[in-house]
Amino acid sequence: MSAGATGTVPARIPVMVPWLGEEEARAASEAVLSGWVAQGPRVAAFERAFAERVGAEHGIAVSSCTAALHLSLIALDLGPGDEVVVPSLSFIATANAVRYVGADPVFADVEEATGNLTPATVDAVRTPRTRAVLAVHQGGVPADVHALRATCADWGVPLVEDAACGIGATVGGKSVGHGALIAAWSFHPRKVITTGEGGMVTTDDARWAERLRRLREHGMNVSAAQRHASATPIAESYLEVGYNYRMTDVQAAVGLVQLGRLDAIVARRRELAARYAELLREVPGLRPVRDPGHGEGNFQSYWVLLAEDFPVGRDALLEALSAAGISARRGIMASHLEPAYAGHGAAALPVTERISRDSLILPLFHTMGREQQDRVVAVLREAAAG
Repeated sequence: MSAGATGTVPARIPVMVPWLGEEEARAASEAVLSGWVAQGPRVAAFERAFAERVGAEHGIAVSSCTAALHLSLIALDLGPGDEVVVPSLSFIATANAVRYVGADPVFADVEEATGNLTPATVDAVRTPRTRAVLAVHQGGVPADVHALRATCADWGVPLVEDAACGIGATVGGKSVGHGALIAAWSFHPRKVITTGEGGMVTTDDARWAERLRRLREHGMNVSAAQRHASATPIAESYLEVGYNYRMTDVQAAVGLVQLGRLDAIVARRRELAARYAELLREVPGLRPVRDPGHGEGNFQSYWVLLAEDFPVGRDALLEALSAAGISARRGIMASHLEPAYAGHGAAALPVTERISRDSLILPLFHTMGREQQDRVVAVLREAAAG
């Protein structure tokens, strides 16, 4: 990489930077100084605020989206002998959660335009053993959940939404997760808002919410916060085998600030995505991710799909970007091709394998400047020229 006019080498462009600042630092500090750092009042406040934001009756904060997915499948009483249709085109946690309850993940293909399941791709692998469908809002592109919910209702199977990347995206003008039977969310640093680690389950079902709150805390009938708040000693009972899936008040304090930033974060990501789309319009052989007709994405990931006759392969393009001081990532993984699922068996998944093989994720973060975007596009333009 050549030096600039001043002789300095341009700083490396990261693929993602969380939008964190002094407000989050103060909120975390206040939680620490309060003396209550485990699951407590700030977690409860975050749950209420998050559920209200996505239009759900209940929020149950947990330690990760993987934990949220696991608990969601437990709520549906899934187990050995059951099949759950999942996209292979997803982070491996989506399929793993199905295995955690002893059920079998059945990999379905996705549509190329969005990277998401459709009723047709699900129906292609559905069997008499299908007991649920687990749809992902991939990379912040909302799935057509209205179509999926209607079709699943016709089949008599529940639809679980993996909304790990979905906060701030909309379907039909309403938040992803609005009207969902049950949805799982992530607050990992690569996501639109973050608590460091952490997740959430949202649902309108009060009985599920009550059970999930127990399950995240070892199956206790009375939470630690309730015991500490009581004026008299309470002897708790353990109603079923549970888990340690709790979120801390320190994390929730950060999450409350992040939730207040959500509109600004999504607006900035969409602004940067629009500029990418304009810059890439004249670059042949690239198809950038875009909004689907049924909603608006949050551009949690900005990915591009290479034409099959693109002059260089995806991995060579990643190397060219890296040599230019630009961090990019391979596109979304195909879980059925990972060693963990060797021998598991899957139907033909040509779209999944094509997207996974020929896509890459470009840098996009709130402080990204025009010069940085121009540098990224310059490498892509040069590669397209052959």
